[in-house]
Amino acid sequence: MIKKIDIESNEFKNELKNTIKFTQDVLKTHNLVFNPNNEVNEAIQMGLTRNMIIYGKRYCPCFMVIEESETEKNRLCPCVPALSVEIPNNGSCHCGIFVTPQKAQDLQSQANIEEDISDFNGLSKKECEELFYQEEINSQELEALLEARDKKAIDFCLVDTREWMEWINARIKGVDFLVPTTSFYHSIESLNDKKNIPIVVYCHSGSRSAYCQRVMQNMGFEKVVNLDFGISSFRGDLIRGE
Repeated sequence: MIKKIDIESNEFKNELKNTIKFTQDVLKTHNLVFNPNNEVNEAIQMGLTRNMIIYGKRYCPCFMVIEESETEKNRLCPCVPALSVEIPNNGSCHCGIFVTPQKAQDLQSQANIEEDISDFNGLSKKECEELFYQEEINSQELEALLEARDKKAIDFCLVDTREWMEWINARIKGVDFLVPTTSFYHSIESLNDKKNIPIVVYCHSGSRSAYCQRVMQNMGFEKVVNLDFGISSFRGDLIRGE
């Protein structure tokens, strides 16, 4: 049977205050800090409060509480495994509320990175990754992929299948390889170790690269996507020269 606790009750609110003070004392005693994600801290504090009301002890809310037997296996916050193993080895307890100062910095830095790279030219990281399962992408989508790659959110190779003279005249900024269609089988050798990495190919209008796309798929390249209408449709940055 699920034991329900009214979080709006005075009993819960008063005990929550005690729990918050308790967790603050744990930080001081063990030279730790709270997780920079306050949602984690609030969830654990509420769980500890719930267990205190039900069981009379602040059992760890991340593990099952065994009431009738083997009670010594219940984790009582701050639990021995957290203090002796998890925090020394991982910088954080299992629940994530208590962390070392260095771990807090790492978590905050990662959160900042994820916030910075959460939107690429209107697309999320997940939406960018899903583009690699399509046959074709448009200019705006390629710009999003290039932006996401610059911010190290994704990885892929951009391949120009035009001729060297076209490459010199103008090419997409961020292109990795020139694999001319006329010398395709010789030039493709430079990508033999890239078969597991998503590939985006382009030419002038999309027809040559579409042909190379099919050949590459037959050669075992896992994900090959064509830029529809080629560089002629691309609205991003171009570079020129050798």
